[in-house]
Amino acid sequence: MDKEERKLTEKELKRKDHFEKLNLELQRKGYKVKKMTVHIQQANSLGPLSMLPFIILTFWIYCHVNGFDLEEISLQFVAAAFLLILGLTIFHELIHGITWGIFAKNHFHTIDFGIIWSCLSPYCTCSEPLRKWQYLSGIAMPTLVLGGGAAVAAVMTNQLLLLFLAEVMILSGGGDFLILLKVLLYRTDKKECMYCDHPYEYGFVVFEK
Repeated sequence: MDKEERKLTEKELKRKDHFEKLNLELQRKGYKVKKMTVHIQQANSLGPLSMLPFIILTFWIYCHVNGFDLEEISLQFVAAAFLLILGLTIFHELIHGITWGIFAKNHFHTIDFGIIWSCLSPYCTCSEPLRKWQYLSGIAMPTLVLGGGAAVAAVMTNQLLLLFLAEVMILSGGGDFLILLKVLLYRTDKKECMYCDHPYEYGFVVFEK
């Protein structure tokens, strides 16, 4: 998100200050910085669209194996789904933090959570540069665990509620999927590359030399 569009929060300003110090330190060591960000509104619109093929495939596999019975959907089903989605949304960000925290040298001291209230977008960010595979792991893990894992469980147990939760978790991973594609499609001839979350915009920066 462009910093001119909204006022940065106290936490974002703190991360911005930390990032500027990190940037200066790495520049002295010969690194150059490349900014790779996505507008938050673009992530919220294109992200879910990019996940439609995975959602359709998951639904097709479930129906092919178990069939689909609308009579399973009740008021209790809707209430349980709503409460579980709230919990899993929080857990989604926790998985980001846990994965990055394991890889980071300073572990969970570099992890920060919050919400961008203007678009009701929860987030997790890591302020420490990571290797490419480490950064990618942190991006992909929530959707793999909560989306892919729940989808497999739904097919194996014939649980429609699990299928619904899996589909929502796959859909919610759309923004992460856009960032993952940006990382995978980024090409450089530099020998050393480190990837770090942008301190207040949706995306990351690459330190390379």
